[in-house]
Amino acid sequence: MKRQQSGFTLIELVLVIVILGILAAFALPRFTDLSTEARIAAINGLAGSVRSGAALAHATQLAQGVASTGNIIVDNITITLVGGYPNFDTIDDMLLDITGFTYDGAGTFQKDGVTGACTVTYAEAVTGAFPSVVVASTGC
Repeated sequence: MKRQQSGFTLIELVLVIVILGILAAFALPRFTDLSTEARIAAINGLAGSVRSGAALAHATQLAQGVASTGNIIVDNITITLVGGYPNFDTIDDMLLDITGFTYDGAGTFQKDGVTGACTVTYAEAVTGAFPSVVVASTGC
């Protein structure tokens, strides 16, 4: 009585490995350089946070009836207003966490570890207008 063995032959296994290697060679380059996209997403996220922080400060100023050039208190931090929105010195205080960025105190947040223009720039508001928040991602 002969017993029939089941399973894959060595040639079949080698062919499967070769096919998987070829597929990986085409797919790998698509996923290798996602660091640029990640940095751009990070600065866009920070820009959204800066806009939200400015809007929150403005809403607090309106709710408390403070002058557009006065001070408000947010989470026990004094926020100085210009045109009803935070000034350069205090916009970073409206953000909970800026890990991965360096703030120069004059409105520019630079992505750490990048030498090019990978920044978010906050321009103080003029009375009656929302402050400008500009994203520069050409050097990310």
